[in-house]
Amino acid sequence: MGEISLFGVPVRFHFTFLFLIAFLVAAGIGSGEAGMAGDALFVIALFLCVLLHELGHALTAKRYGIRTLEIVMYPIGGVARLEKQAEPRPELIIAIAGPMVNFVIAGLLIGLMSAVKIDKAAEDVVRRIAVANIYLAVFNLLPAFPMDGGRILRAAVAMRRGEQVATRIAAQIGRGLAVLMAIYGILAGQIFLILIALLVFLAATQEGAVSEGRALTAGLPVRSAMITEFHTLPHGSTLRDAAKLLIATTQQDFPVMHGDQVVGLLDRVSFVRGMAAEGPEAYVSAVMDRAFVSLDPNRDLSESMQDMAAAGACALVMEEGRLLGLLTRENISEFLMIRKLGITPEPAATSV
Repeated sequence: MGEISLFGVPVRFHFTFLFLIAFLVAAGIGSGEAGMAGDALFVIALFLCVLLHELGHALTAKRYGIRTLEIVMYPIGGVARLEKQAEPRPELIIAIAGPMVNFVIAGLLIGLMSAVKIDKAAEDVVRRIAVANIYLAVFNLLPAFPMDGGRILRAAVAMRRGEQVATRIAAQIGRGLAVLMAIYGILAGQIFLILIALLVFLAATQEGAVSEGRALTAGLPVRSAMITEFHTLPHGSTLRDAAKLLIATTQQDFPVMHGDQVVGLLDRVSFVRGMAAEGPEAYVSAVMDRAFVSLDPNRDLSESMQDMAAAGACALVMEEGRLLGLLTRENISEFLMIRKLGITPEPAATSV
């Protein structure tokens, strides 16, 4: 769906918001006009509070020099994506900031009801919003990683035992609480709670894997994991030429060269789309990706993972305009497997 910007932070609404709107419309059929208006105001206010919660994280992170890439709003909450992992102490404060925003909102609304006389219908909506903010803050403070409470737990443990151990402990607790939450949801017939438990379990598992990968790649240069034996395609090649090379090798992404200069990247997706739209005689230059991602071979591999996520399946490793190698999801997975076995590959030479 659409995207807005608040305090310089992009805010994106996930497409699943359409399902929420459809659900609210369906649920409102047959309800009284006043009831529908109150429910609509409550839902809108609640999501504004969730957005303020995430902005609390983002603005606090900004104080520590950490940029927020975006805030993604889902029907069941929001996620603030930071550009990098904060150190334990800043992470502790950043994690606390979100729930504190909700507690402040709840306190202001309760104070408003005490200080200003409003009609019964409006008071009911204000009270519901205040209570919802308290629930939101308390729920987020549960030590179920990757919720705020889990991040607070990880930061506290990381101060003494390091990030990798802290993340593993927080992820295990998060998965355990998610299982208990799912069991209760099944017994109580709460489908929404089961969905939240599933999302928490998956997120805790993913965060644990990301943290492990970060620990295994920290301090190592990109050149340690790059592919150094690869094929390229001349600028004048056709998709038929690319198809032959795709079949003859295990490579799926091909740098496109004009002499010694890289002018594009033909990845698997571009190849398939080009074959379907243009046919095998089309030139690779017509369908290749000219905005490919390039990485410095001496950059820390763990810091390059964010760029790899933006690149998709493949990034080019280049130094002063020279193509040195490829970095793909597959060879990063293989690199991590080797590192788990206690082997640290020697960095590849830069000569070409």
